[in-house]
Amino acid sequence: MLYEIAEWLGFPGLLNLIRYLSFRTGAAVATALVIGLIIGPRFIGWLRVRQGKGQPIRSDGPQSHLAKRGTPTMGGLMILTSLALSVFLWMDLSNPYVWACMFVTLGFGLIGFLDDYDKVRKASTAGVSGRTRLLGEFVIAGVAAWVITQQNGTVLYVPFFSQFSVDLGPAYIAFAAFTIVAFGNAVNLTDGLDGLATMPVIIASLAFLLIVYLAGNKVFAAYLGIPHVPGAGDLAIFCGAIVGAGLAFLWFNAPPAAVFMGDTGSLALGGALGAIAVTAHHELVLGIIGGLFVVEAMSVIIQVFFYKRTGKRVFKMAPIHHHFEQLGWSEPTVVIRFWIIAFVLALAGLSTLKLR
Repeated sequence: MLYEIAEWLGFPGLLNLIRYLSFRTGAAVATALVIGLIIGPRFIGWLRVRQGKGQPIRSDGPQSHLAKRGTPTMGGLMILTSLALSVFLWMDLSNPYVWACMFVTLGFGLIGFLDDYDKVRKASTAGVSGRTRLLGEFVIAGVAAWVITQQNGTVLYVPFFSQFSVDLGPAYIAFAAFTIVAFGNAVNLTDGLDGLATMPVIIASLAFLLIVYLAGNKVFAAYLGIPHVPGAGDLAIFCGAIVGAGLAFLWFNAPPAAVFMGDTGSLALGGALGAIAVTAHHELVLGIIGGLFVVEAMSVIIQVFFYKRTGKRVFKMAPIHHHFEQLGWSEPTVVIRFWIIAFVLALAGLSTLKLR
């Protein structure tokens, strides 16, 4: 919004700074952070009053988690509020990529909110049925994928090879939608310990902030041998807003958490990262940068697959962060070590920019 106002005025004086993507990205980080810190205490207090007993805790989960009863959930609303306000304030409103990513973020956030609301209302961990959730997610992701492909095509680029790509045609929309939905649910599965999902999302967002900036710049993209996507640079503002909103939420989500992100936040943030990766044509790189989320999701798939066929468990408990808790690791130990893994994987993903 401010970009359009400054452009209409001719970027006079200090408003000339708004012309620069780097300035608006930094401003988006600061704006989302400040908004999140300001609204956080009142927001958490409001959630406590409205929810009473807070998020239901699984009785078959780690026993240490029973002490978390009464902690409010749906903290993702706080993230989405600061994220959306920051993005709309600093984005170029004419950029379709930002709108597509925001559509996924808010759409997945709505599905997560309905799931959280159902759990709190019924005092149950069941929530909305999985089929209903997935159907809604695929519809939202499919629409966003179609919008994105109208702008940057249906080519799938393979990392480590500068000239190797495959045009999937209409099938790319299905692939892109699957990427968005899969990553949304992977982040959702990871959100099981205080701060566990928040920091890896911030790390992945920082990595993609750099990727979309480079992909949106014709000179940098040509030098690195990555696909050039005109207009993708504006998603750096989106990534910056995720970082700022995530840091503000982490202030209140740090152990012991005063509020949980809930499906409202985890589904939205995971879907946002998936949409950003699709826009930048770095879908496969997302699997490296977000490798922690992939491992968490795979641990659940493997556990369910083997248990249904053999009656035996591969892990003591899934997702895999609970496995390590059952091995005797304390919650802060699991969280910090997983943060380290997320940071290393982000560096590995960024290395694909030059290793081609």
